[in-house]
Amino acid sequence: MIDREGYRKNVGIILCNSHDELLLCKRFKEDSWQFPQGGFMRNENPESAMYRELYEEIGLGRKDVSILGKTKNWLKYDLPKKYQRKTNNKLCLGQKQIWFLLRLTTNESSINLEKSKKPEFDDWEWASTTKPLEMVIDFKKNVYSLALIELLPMLKN
Repeated sequence: MIDREGYRKNVGIILCNSHDELLLCKRFKEDSWQFPQGGFMRNENPESAMYRELYEEIGLGRKDVSILGKTKNWLKYDLPKKYQRKTNNKLCLGQKQIWFLLRLTTNESSINLEKSKKPEFDDWEWASTTKPLEMVIDFKKNVYSLALIELLPMLKN
């Protein structure tokens, strides 16, 4: 679902454990790390898209997490030209995302990267709150920074 400006609606997921470490996932057969994220399906709201992506990408359901917060506004990033593509005859220039901060409420053994027929990730790790900005691909750094600045204070509540 690409809007008039060329941005695909998307959710980003920042999952923390009881030590306030953040889940980073390694893209399948790549040396690239990121937070789970994914696009909306028709008629989905941000929360339902987040729960679907949470299950598809890391195998967790509603019972495994609690929502600590979400960004108030859409956060956007532009894709480099080499990653821009047409979907339904519309050029996708980038993503606009609502970010969620979640707390894992079950055991980390519940994390399962193989729930999808085509897994997005092949490894994961818990990381400090500063590590994501060191590891994420450059064109996503600003959105990660904005999401972390807005959401990390909610860990203290």
